Amino acid sequence: MLKLHYAPDNASLIIRLVLEELGEPYETVLVDRSSNAQQSPAYLKVNPMGTIPALETPHGVVFETAAILLWLVDRAGRMAPAVDSPDRGAFLSWMMVASNGLQMDLRQHFYAERFTTGPVEDYRSIVAQRLRGHLDRYETLLGEGHAWLGSEDPTALDYYVATPLRWFALYLQNESWFDLSNWPHLKSLAKRIEARPAMQAAVDAEGLGATPLSHPSPANPPEGVAL
Repeated sequence: MLKLHYAPDNASLIIRLVLEELGEPYETVLVDRSSNAQQSPAYLKVNPMGTIPALETPHGVVFETAAILLWLVDRAGRMAPAVDSPDRGAFLSWMMVASNGLQMDLRQHFYAERFTTGPVEDYRSIVAQRLRGHLDRYETLLGEGHAWLGSEDPTALDYYVATPLRWFALYLQNESWFDLSNWPHLKSLAKRIEARPAMQAAVDAEGLGATPLSHPSPANPPEGVAL
């Protein structure tokens, strides 16, 4: 049995969604961010980086969102191009952009005070330019008709790109530049992903509301808190 250490409406949501899409049996363990449990000695034994998510497996713990996703899809032989596929390199490249670019820049925008000693709003403005660039690039990719992004059968990359659109809408709502309608391919992806059975299971588990990606509302989880 796989064990997902998660917090509601956190990056662990991406892992939950892919686990559901794969039909993998798993258990969840709440990491209570309201008490900073991710930095507790007990959790640091699971994930020494003190970040969420972490996935306990029969072969040890896997942490970092992209690493967990790749471990899952390679183990399942689904939701990603095969290792000998001509598409594998592009898929991996854009997975790393989602991890080291999109996800990291969202984190730097949300917690800008941790990343700069200068004016926080100036730093956020710089990061916002990078975030717009990420959205533009994924919008272009979606329009190119790749089998590994935006096709009828979603890949792990679809989930990795679509899920953060929720956090753009919720936490960048005071920034005039973000309107998902400006990226129609991404908006279409959000609607397709939120209609998947995997998303419906996550909605129930984390209190995400009826339209969690295309028109999200703050989470109201049955356990823990969404921060």
